[in-house]
Amino acid sequence: MLEPWRTGKVIQIIDATPSTRRFWIEIPELASFDFKPGQFVTLDLPIHEKKNKRWRSYSIASAPDGTNIIELVIVLLEDGAGTNYLFKEIQVGSELVLRGPQGVFTLPETLDRDLFLICTGTGIAPFRSMAHYLHKHRIPHQNIHLIFGCRKNGDCLYGPELKALEAQEPGFHYHPVFSREESVHEGAYTGYVHGVYEALLQQQKNPAYFFLCGWKNMIDEAKQRIIALGYDRKDIHLELYG
Repeated sequence: MLEPWRTGKVIQIIDATPSTRRFWIEIPELASFDFKPGQFVTLDLPIHEKKNKRWRSYSIASAPDGTNIIELVIVLLEDGAGTNYLFKEIQVGSELVLRGPQGVFTLPETLDRDLFLICTGTGIAPFRSMAHYLHKHRIPHQNIHLIFGCRKNGDCLYGPELKALEAQEPGFHYHPVFSREESVHEGAYTGYVHGVYEALLQQQKNPAYFFLCGWKNMIDEAKQRIIALGYDRKDIHLELYG
């Protein structure tokens, strides 16, 4: 059963990169906005007469914390009517009509295998939510590899925060990957996400769950490569952007 449409109020906006913003939205009619890490909300934006052309869905980037405030991280698309509206018209105090939580891109009940969280760009949003949730609630898990690809170091979302979490949470490994940097800091990689998870899996081919979030081309290629390594299609979970 779908959640009803509700009115949210934007209470904070921060530029994360030159083309990406973080939006904090409060839902005043609820004491607590309850969701599972990995779920998303749908915004109904006044950009078209037809409902299905007004709706835009974004993964929740914050972890459930018992409050009625959620964070979304959104990248500006030059030809995107939805993101142009959000970047040009929305400011602190603006109202947004939203529905959620929605989606089944959520963690297994038991983390009895290694977990590979593979993403590009704002596809990191659900994985940031998952990582903080696991840490806060001290949920037992095997190795967790968060592999995050972007172009340049300046495009890296939540980098210092996830690096700090790596130091605090045993078994959590953060692997930033930059496709347009010639040299990177220790613990980071150049190239694309595919080379990183393939290298990790070749070192130690343990049973694993794979969660992929980002643009379709990355997801399609990752799915093919993971299956070619001998893993089962049912162990791969997808969330496409765009």
